[in-house]
Amino acid sequence: QVQLVESGGGLVQAGGSLRLSCAASGSIFSINAMGWYRQAPGKQRELVARIFSGGSTNYADSVKGRFTISRDNAKNTVYLQMNSLKPEDTAVYYCNAERSPGGVTYAYWGQGTQVTVSS
Repeated sequence: QVQLVESGGGLVQAGGSLRLSCAASGSIFSINAMGWYRQAPGKQRELVARIFSGGSTNYADSVKGRFTISRDNAKNTVYLQMNSLKPEDTAVYYCNAERSPGGVTYAYWGQGTQVTVSS
């Protein structure tokens, strides 16, 4: 099992910045990817950014150049630095971790943190 605890959401004006944090605990040794997803009201949950165990990353086109995902292995924490925020970034942001012991993939989710960007 993996437990994920998010923090850092809040209310910000358009053009501002926020940093989300996700602290992982439990069976973290077999995590092969961590990421951030978001879900706006009436919309499906979508990938925002992911970082893999080897350090590679990928981003949704809508956030490229504005958001940066990073990790601190010593703290078992993943961050999402969000700059130049837009009202359309408003959503609940969820931390995700995937581990694949024995070739079976398990996904874990945090409780979500609200990000609201005012125009």
